[in-house]
Amino acid sequence: MKKIALFPGSFDPFTKGHADIAARAAKIFDQVIITIGYNSKKQSRHFDVDYMIKKIDEAFVNNDKISVIKYNELTANLAQRLGAEYLIRGLRNTTDFEYENSISQINKRIFPELETVFIITDPKYAYISSTIIREIYAYGQNVNEFLPYDID
Repeated sequence: MKKIALFPGSFDPFTKGHADIAARAAKIFDQVIITIGYNSKKQSRHFDVDYMIKKIDEAFVNNDKISVIKYNELTANLAQRLGAEYLIRGLRNTTDFEYENSISQINKRIFPELETVFIITDPKYAYISSTIIREIYAYGQNVNEFLPYDID
């Protein structure tokens, strides 16, 4: 049976840290689907979802194990619908773990076969967050060094 993993997030924007996690997950799983979802806690996006899909596709053009889609449903329901039994989550620190652990427990309750796999962020990317990148970008600074693609 094919091992399919989802890598869900708002990815606003998708950073080099995210790209590293996705590439490392592709070494473990047969298929990794990066899923850009609607986050009810975030009021608006800086980077359009379709633009992010295009840029992520460009970043992984040479890796046929990685694809990207958008969705607007519970991640556990999406995983079940797509036949994915694994969720990939990157962890930069213990704060990330606390948050992600809670979500993984809820996802398991909704879809018992769903396993969350935590991948520790490479230290060279641990300081990068989408929030920080958005802040730098909002003040007109070039952020391309933090992204696996160039902003148009």
